[in-house]
Amino acid sequence: MKILNFGSLNLDRVYTVAHFVQGGETETADRLETHCGGKGLNQSVALARAGGRVLHAGCVGPDGEALTGYLRDCGVDVSRVQVLDQPTGHAVIQVTPSGQNCILLFAGANRCLTREAARSALDACEPGDWLLLQNETNLTGWLAAQGAERGLKVAFNPSPADERLKEVDFRHLSLCLFNEIEGAFLTGETQPEAILDGFRRRYPACGAVLTLGGEGACYDDGEQRLYQPAIPALAVDTTGAGDTFTGYLLAAIAAGEPPAAGLRRAAAAASLAVSRKGAAPSIPRREEVEESLRRMNK
Repeated sequence: MKILNFGSLNLDRVYTVAHFVQGGETETADRLETHCGGKGLNQSVALARAGGRVLHAGCVGPDGEALTGYLRDCGVDVSRVQVLDQPTGHAVIQVTPSGQNCILLFAGANRCLTREAARSALDACEPGDWLLLQNETNLTGWLAAQGAERGLKVAFNPSPADERLKEVDFRHLSLCLFNEIEGAFLTGETQPEAILDGFRRRYPACGAVLTLGGEGACYDDGEQRLYQPAIPALAVDTTGAGDTFTGYLLAAIAAGEPPAAGLRRAAAAASLAVSRKGAAPSIPRREEVEESLRRMNK
């Protein structure tokens, strides 16, 4: 079973700072690192490292070879990525000594996808395959509708949560994965149980995954509600932890594994990711995750 990810591709410029810069303040960063990133790229890497068969679709600028080459090296099919005469998307990320981050995003080529190119990528899929979307690219609502019409299972990570989410008809989704901020945006609720209840009332046919950072995650498909505690780790950089969790969980669900097993593996993968610097570079391979789970089970 294939997973087609229409996702963002960014060059991440990561600045290590003593604290997040405030309005009117000038701060000297301790370090600058450049990584391959973007929620789309991160999730494709996580899917591939979890063992999924992944096709990535999207757009980069003339300097995007570093991104497509990285995905290719990770085992992702990048034949549906277009190179355009537009700036490649990038992010400016501040990371503090405690591992917390804040992100300024420039979409660039990520919002230049055409329907013609999107149809060509969708043609590579068959009914029953998965389509993964985030909110960092254009055509998101149209892609969700097209995927559902073609018999694909559509998974959506509504991040960042902004007014463009109104373009998406959530009735086209099979699975929605969101954090507390995004959940509050979608439902108007702030407490985890209330967020899940509100989402279930609005979209009874769509599975929901609510990530809670250091508190773990909840899964609800209308028949069962499961809670997975976070696995403790010494956090170095939380950038990409949610994408790691998303990729590992979706890979497990696409492979037909029970949700509880997928949640456990995704939590272990995210725990390893936060203990390392960077977004995509921090995502562990499947064998590392399995070894971590074996150690915990002893």
